[in-house]
Amino acid sequence: MTNSTDQDSVSVRHRPSRTRPVWIATALLLVALMFTGCATAGTTASGASASASSTSEAADAGTETAASATTSEETITATAAAAEEFMAALSDEQREQLLHAYDDESKTTSWSNFPVTFVERAGLNLDDLDDEQRAAAMKVLEALLSEEGYETATGIMGGDEFLLENSSSTEDSLGQYYIAFFGDPSDSGAWQVQFGGHHLGLNATLDGGDDSITFAPTHLGLQPAVYTDEEGNEVEPLSGMYESAFAFYDSLTDEQQAELYQGSEVANLTCAPGGTCDYPTGTGLAGADLTDEQKQLLLDVIANWVGLADEETTAEALAEIEATLDETYVNWSGATEYDMSQGDGIYFQISGPNAYVEFSNQQGSAGADVDGYTTSGWGHIHTIYRDPTNDYAGSVTQQEASGIGGGPGAGGAPSDATGGNPPGEG
Repeated sequence: MTNSTDQDSVSVRHRPSRTRPVWIATALLLVALMFTGCATAGTTASGASASASSTSEAADAGTETAASATTSEETITATAAAAEEFMAALSDEQREQLLHAYDDESKTTSWSNFPVTFVERAGLNLDDLDDEQRAAAMKVLEALLSEEGYETATGIMGGDEFLLENSSSTEDSLGQYYIAFFGDPSDSGAWQVQFGGHHLGLNATLDGGDDSITFAPTHLGLQPAVYTDEEGNEVEPLSGMYESAFAFYDSLTDEQQAELYQGSEVANLTCAPGGTCDYPTGTGLAGADLTDEQKQLLLDVIANWVGLADEETTAEALAEIEATLDETYVNWSGATEYDMSQGDGIYFQISGPNAYVEFSNQQGSAGADVDGYTTSGWGHIHTIYRDPTNDYAGSVTQQEASGIGGGPGAGGAPSDATGGNPPGEG
């Protein structure tokens, strides 16, 4: 599949009223209240109250664990409890829409870097839920992720809301996110949480049978890379990616940088979110040619993706990657200094037996321009993380995307002949 480079733009439609950001703030407030025991998710379905009562005890038991989980087992237990509480707040029809078979292949193509009008997501649109249901959905995400991981995810969502409120884009699905479960939530078996929308595609497989969690594959992106929230704070959710990448680059000798560097032109993603991938490798600098310190700096880069959950999950994932780091290659193009005021940004690729990571600054704003903010190049980020040996925890094989708007079977979108934007996008 060719790279679906951008994505973010612009169907010609009625410009929405700018009210959607309220739900994120409300949901996050209710999540905070839930985790301190001051509120519980509401029940909207008839007959669901008994289920809510039975699961609230489990959720309450997992609340403290979810807020401070350090082991995979704690994360799995807390996430399963939060998922049960969320389902109890839904109608029968909503639960049917949320739940899919664990081995349903649509999980491979229902996530994307595109807004949700371009690629249909699986599960429930958070826009279609009431405040308490949305808060319960976000509680699942908070139980799953570390504090830093949760801040990253909600920061990406905040960037999307910023575009909705302030940019020139006419795309009215900015700020919409979906949640789906593949398999029944459990602390003893395998199931997957899929959460995402524009610039966010989380696929977390949790298996209580062996206390394992994998986030492969996952897409994290952002536009703009730096924005101002409603309180006037400057927000930069993916700054750690830039900082760790340049810490690694700056640690290299001139000879190593020459081996690593592929040219000044910023490359596009080779493996697009929601599409198949051949995992190209062998280009650039081999891990075997790094010092121990440089290897640790490279692992720090990779931790931006595998380090989304608890300490144990992160440590185990990094240990597997470290074991094959000598066989892993990293290459780089674009800027060689971390200066977001100059140049078009960077691209790097890390490709080995147990990890495939790409980071690419997008050379266009896709019509989402904001006065005073950088929304292309340095300010427009796409990334992908995959595990060539364990995507989706081995439950399914990635299917080829079938195009924009094709439903859960269409995880990407066709690019034009130059590998640039889909037809009609700018």
